Amino acid sequence: MKIALAQINTTVGDLAGNETQIRAAYENAVRTGADLVVLPELAVTGYPPRDLLLREGFVSGNLAAVDNLARITGRTGLVIGFVGRNETRPGRAVTNSVALLQHGKILAIRHKTLLPTYDVFDEDRYFEPASANPPVEFNGILLGLTVCEDLWNDEEFWSERRYPHDPARNLIDSGAKLIVNTSASPWHLGKNRLRHEMLALLAAKSRCPVIYCNLVGGNDELIFDGASLVFNCRGQLVAEGKMFEDDFLVVDLADAPALTARTLSEEEQVFNALVLGLRDYARKCGFNSALLGLSGGIDSAVTAVIASAALGRENVRGVSLPSQFSSAGSLEDARALAENLGIRYDVVPIQPLFLAAKEQLRTVFDGRPEDVAEENIQARLRGVILMGMSNKFGSLLLTTGNKSEVAVGYCTLYGDMCGGLSVISDVPKLMVYRISHWINRHREVIPAASLTKPPSAELRPDQTDQDSLPPYEVLDAILDAYVVQGRPVEEIVKSGFDTSTVRRVVRLIDTSEYKRRQAAPGLKVTTKAFGLGRRMPIAQRYREA
Repeated sequence: MKIALAQINTTVGDLAGNETQIRAAYENAVRTGADLVVLPELAVTGYPPRDLLLREGFVSGNLAAVDNLARITGRTGLVIGFVGRNETRPGRAVTNSVALLQHGKILAIRHKTLLPTYDVFDEDRYFEPASANPPVEFNGILLGLTVCEDLWNDEEFWSERRYPHDPARNLIDSGAKLIVNTSASPWHLGKNRLRHEMLALLAAKSRCPVIYCNLVGGNDELIFDGASLVFNCRGQLVAEGKMFEDDFLVVDLADAPALTARTLSEEEQVFNALVLGLRDYARKCGFNSALLGLSGGIDSAVTAVIASAALGRENVRGVSLPSQFSSAGSLEDARALAENLGIRYDVVPIQPLFLAAKEQLRTVFDGRPEDVAEENIQARLRGVILMGMSNKFGSLLLTTGNKSEVAVGYCTLYGDMCGGLSVISDVPKLMVYRISHWINRHREVIPAASLTKPPSAELRPDQTDQDSLPPYEVLDAILDAYVVQGRPVEEIVKSGFDTSTVRRVVRLIDTSEYKRRQAAPGLKVTTKAFGLGRRMPIAQRYREA
C-alpha cells in the first residue's frame, strides 16, 4: 500500500482554513498515486480547541467540513481527525474522532479511547471515550484507526501505565494489519527519541506496520514538531517527517528501505522549536512585528535572535532603556547585537522618569531607605515604555525572562514581566548559555561580553544575580529536581546539595506562584513547564519539610 502523510500546521478554530489545507493535501496525495493519505489529530478544528468544544456552532461547523471533505474523495482514501458527537448519552457531548473517507463517503468513524488528563492535557473534561474500536476494512486490508494517546499504553514499554487497557493491542488481536495513528503530540526535549522507541517496539512485536502522522506548528504555549514516522513490520524506520516544518511524505510499505533516524543537538532543537512557537503565536494572533527590551545581557540577546529568525529582522525592534545604573558595556553590547542582527534599535533613557517618580513619592516614602521598591520602579518604568511602544506600533512585546528567574520570582510584576509572549520562560539559564554558543557557532552574533560578564539586572550599583541567587549551576539543578522531576526536599539534599540552599530555593519557587499566574504565556520546551501543565494553588500553606 502506498501511503501519504501530510503533517500540516492547523490553526485552532480556523475551520475554513484548515479544510483548505486538508483539500490541498488530498489533491497532492491523488497526484502521487497514494492509496491513502493521513492527517493529524483534530486536523479539522486545530488542536487543542479547549472550551471552543462547548460551542455548538464550532462543533457543527467542523462536522460540515468533514462532509465537504468526504464529497471530494475518490479512489484515494483520506484519514482526518475531527470532533464527533456522542450519540450515546448520558456522557460528554463530543468525541475526539477520526474518519476514513473514500469514494465520496464516510466509510468509518472511530473515537479516541485514552483521554489524557496529565500535564498540559485536559481531554477528559470534554470528550467521551470510545467503548470499542474494531478494525476497519480498506481496500481489502484491516486498518486499526487510532488517535494519539491510544498508542501510548504498551505494557512492555512503560514500567507504569496510566490506563488499564491497550487499544493498540486490542486492534492487533482483532486482526488489524496496519496501525494508523493521527496525532497532536506536543514537543519537549527527548520526545522524539521516546516516540521512536515506543512505536518501533509496537511495530516489531506485532509484526504490523505503524503509520504515525503528527501535527506541526505552535498553538498558544504548545509547540508541535511534526516529525511524523512510519515503521515497517520489522520495526524499522522507513519514513520520517521534517521537524518543526510542514511536510508531505509518501511511502510504499511494500519496498520502502530502512532509514537512520535524524539527530539534532538539543540546542538546535530548542532554538528551532522556539522560532516556530513565536512565529505561529504572532501569526495566529494577528501580529506582524515584535519588540523587546535589550539590556545587553544574554537572555534578551537570545530572545532577539529567535525573534529575528521567526519574524524577519525588518519586523523586530530592540529598545535599550538605560538608567544611571546601566554600564557602558551593557549599552554597547545591546547596540552591537542589534547591528549584528540588522534590527531597528532605539535608546529611551528612564533616568528622568525614575527621578520624577522618586520625587513624586518622596513624602510618601519619607524616612525609609531606598530598597527593592525603587529597584522595581525602574523595571516598571521600562514596562510602561515598552507597552506604550507596543500599543503605538501594534507590535507584540516579548518578555525575556528565563526559567531559572521565573521559577524563583527574580522578575518584576508589571515590569520586565510585561508582554504578550514569554519566549524563553521554559529555558533554564544554563541552556540559554548553551543556545547562545550554538548561535555563535559560525560567527559572533551575540557579543562575547554578553556571554562572559556576570548576569545582572543593573537596578543598583555593582549588582549581580548571584547577590540574590545561588550560582546557576546549583539553582538549575535544584529547579530540575524539584519542579521537573518532582523530588522532595530531603531527597534533593541527599543528592549533594546544601540543606539551607535547597530550602531557600524551594521556598522561593513556592511563594512566587502568584507572579507566574500573572505572567505572559510561555513556550513549552521541557517536560514540565510553568503554566497549564503545573497547576499549583497560590493561597496555600503547605511547605516541604
